[in-house]
Amino acid sequence: MSRLSKVFEFNPAGLNWPRGVMFLDIALVPLIVFWAIGHEQYLLSALFGLLFAWLADPGGDYGYRAWHIAVFAVIGAGLTALGFGIGGDAWGWMVLAAFAVTLAAGLAVAFGAHRFLTAVLLNVWFIIVLGYAFSLHHHARITGYTWAQVLAWAGGAALWIAITFIVWLIRGREDRPQPVAELPSDTARRNLTPPLIMFALIRALVMAGTVALAFGLNLSHGTWLPIAAMIAMKPSLEQAMLVSAQRLTGALIGAAAAALLLLLPASEHGLRLFAVDLGLQVVALVLLMHAVAIRFWNYALYSAAIAMGVLILVDIGQPSDYAAEGFRVLWTFCGVGIALLVTLLAGLLPKHTDKAPPRSP
Repeated sequence: MSRLSKVFEFNPAGLNWPRGVMFLDIALVPLIVFWAIGHEQYLLSALFGLLFAWLADPGGDYGYRAWHIAVFAVIGAGLTALGFGIGGDAWGWMVLAAFAVTLAAGLAVAFGAHRFLTAVLLNVWFIIVLGYAFSLHHHARITGYTWAQVLAWAGGAALWIAITFIVWLIRGREDRPQPVAELPSDTARRNLTPPLIMFALIRALVMAGTVALAFGLNLSHGTWLPIAAMIAMKPSLEQAMLVSAQRLTGALIGAAAAALLLLLPASEHGLRLFAVDLGLQVVALVLLMHAVAIRFWNYALYSAAIAMGVLILVDIGQPSDYAAEGFRVLWTFCGVGIALLVTLLAGLLPKHTDKAPPRSP
């Protein structure tokens, strides 16, 4: 297969439209709530709280599920408070926090594959929070929003707990399988071997470095640099190259399409601007619905849908331009490049050590 065909290789069994429609139905609840109270800037936190709680749901007995999701939501609320709390402070604190959170997430593999997954979800959300808080504080000049964002995240997770409770009652209080069966469900503990510890440490150093570049240099839309690096960091170079190619392709498609959509409200005013903004929020939810449905169908198209949905939600109220989308693609490319370079060097180091002749005493 050619490299391009691998990037767009489809897995027919991974297409799940009922799952996507279900997400859209539930996501309409926070959308209408924030429309009613007039604070759409908190919609992103609520949607990620809902989506990540869904992904972290282990299935099984309802009491176990509710407890697991509640703990996940509390930790996520703490990271939300930390991220929005330090988003307007010196960038050194953001670097230190990114290193600590990423290292802890990497070491969570000792508690099983499923808990490692939930830790990675929290890690991704924390980096998104840092970028969103930095943008609100330094560009939009909006402050005093930390606890409202925490409440929005917790509300999204609580909404999923409520939905699972209703389904549990309707289904006769029987145990339910893991909602997203494709995700790992193993909770067996494993020993932290030196390679696992080393990979977690390298990953944390890469995140700290990319966060330092993004926020220390005050790069325009620099959040995409650490996010791209995090997604592209894989244990093997071959796996990292495929994911990186899919991520870059998705970012290019998503950024280009989002640029066109976000230019629509640039020339509008008054009620027309209000109507266009509301319409774009609905479009963003539909895009996220598609992302949920095609996550295991093709990662490149999933990345494009996620990029478009998040960009629209972040940039509503501050219309974007082609330069902004260009910066996002540029930093995505740089983040992927850093991750691939580090993965390559990390893979060459053991080989070099093995081939090195022993030193004479």
